[in-house]
Amino acid sequence: MMTTIRKKPKYFYGSVISNKMAKTVVVAVTRQVAHPLYGKIVRRITKLKAHDESDRCQVGDRVRLSPSKPLSKEKHWRVAEIIPKGGSA
Repeated sequence: MMTTIRKKPKYFYGSVISNKMAKTVVVAVTRQVAHPLYGKIVRRITKLKAHDESDRCQVGDRVRLSPSKPLSKEKHWRVAEIIPKGGSA
């Protein structure tokens, strides 16, 4: 009997840097990694294309991305939610 192990979904958080395509946004995901030789913490920015079905995302929005089946050559992510800006109302 073979059992499969399900992995938890992996989420990325980032900022929308472009929304000029139809139903697609480009999201910059920033992560911090240690330099392999010197050990200094450096920032790496990855640009991911994500599906935005309702075209609600604006440039500068913080979003949470969830994985999806490949929707095009480079689009493998879906906008799960737009994170509201913090602060008092």
